[in-house]
This record gives sequence, C-alpha cells and structure tokens, in this order.
Amino acid sequence: MAVKQAVDRRSERAERRRHEILDAAAVLFAEHGFAGTDTDELAARLKVGKGTLYRYFPSKEALFLAAADRLMRRLRQFVTDELTGIDDPLDRVRVGVRAFLKFCSVHPQFVELLIQERAAFKDRPTPTYFEHREAHIKKWQDLYREMIGRGRLRDVPVERISDVLSSALYGTIFINHFTGSRKTWQQQADDVLDIFLLGILSQPERRRGRSA
Repeated sequence: MAVKQAVDRRSERAERRRHEILDAAAVLFAEHGFAGTDTDELAARLKVGKGTLYRYFPSKEALFLAAADRLMRRLRQFVTDELTGIDDPLDRVRVGVRAFLKFCSVHPQFVELLIQERAAFKDRPTPTYFEHREAHIKKWQDLYREMIGRGRLRDVPVERISDVLSSALYGTIFINHFTGSRKTWQQQADDVLDIFLLGILSQPERRRGRSA
C-alpha cells in the first residue's frame, strides 16, 4: 500500500510539473512565436534544467503541440464547469457560447497558439482546435436534435447548426485577435446569440418569406 501511495504521489508531482511547463510554454510561444521561442528561456523561467523539459517533451515541436492541446483541454473544462447545474438545452447553448468567448478573452495566448499552429505546422492534417471540435461536437448536435424534437428549433440538419455557430465563434476570436474589439466578451456573446437564435428578419418578413 505504501509503495502504491508513493508511486501515486510521484505521478501527481510529474503531472503538476508537466502542466506547469505547458502553461509557461504557452505564454512564451505567444510572446515570441514558435521559431523565436528558446527553450533555454523557458527552463530559466521555470527554474529547472533544460534536461527536465526534454524528459517531458522530446522536442520543441512536441512541446508546442502539447501546449496547444493543454489549452484546448482547459477550454473544454472551463465550458463544462460553467454548464454545471444547467439543464435547459437553450440555456446550455447560451452559457456555452458565453463561456467560450470568456475563456478566449481571458487567455489571449490560446488564440495566438491556434494562429501559430496553422502557420508553423501546415502539414498537420487536422489542427488541434478541430481535433477537439470533432471529438466533442456530437454532444452539442444531440442537444440541437433534442430541441428540434421538442419544437424549440427549426427542423434543420444539426450539422448545419453546429457549423454555423462554430464558425461565428471561431471568426469572432480571430477578429478580436487581429483587430481588437470595442466590445466586451459579454456584449459579443449577446450579439452572436441574438443573431444566431433570432435572426435578422422581422416577424412580418418571416411570414412573408414563408408565403412566397
């Protein structure tokens, strides 16, 4: 029993150290870019030997991709935590959108790493963001399907719904990154949700469209 506890503690310490390395690396990559990042500087910031970094990650490329993956996992966990205790499907969509934009606003290095990955690793068949999206989009599509079944959403393909909303959010964080935003993440979430859920046509125009 004592041996197992000692092994568990070592494993926990190793996992904490790995996360510390990845969080510090994400900041450094965001500051200097992939090519401009020196792992010597990362080791100095963490106050560890460079060999410690390579015990966890065999190359700078592996470190970068793991840092991007770590941020995606943190984003997913943040959204999951924000959704805790919320049962209404439409409320879950609203909270999910707000949580996504809040995380990206609080962690701008997340968006920077997504941009750098597309530039530095063009040969990757599926970038990290889309790997995670494809792995977890089904639960949202099931939610849309449930709302369609209850008559709360129009009967349109759930893939179309998820693609449109994902594109709106993805585009928002990149526009914010490149041009800045005069609006808070709360205001942007309200804008996205208003247009996504209610559209831009007035009720008379909607009725006219259906009768045309």
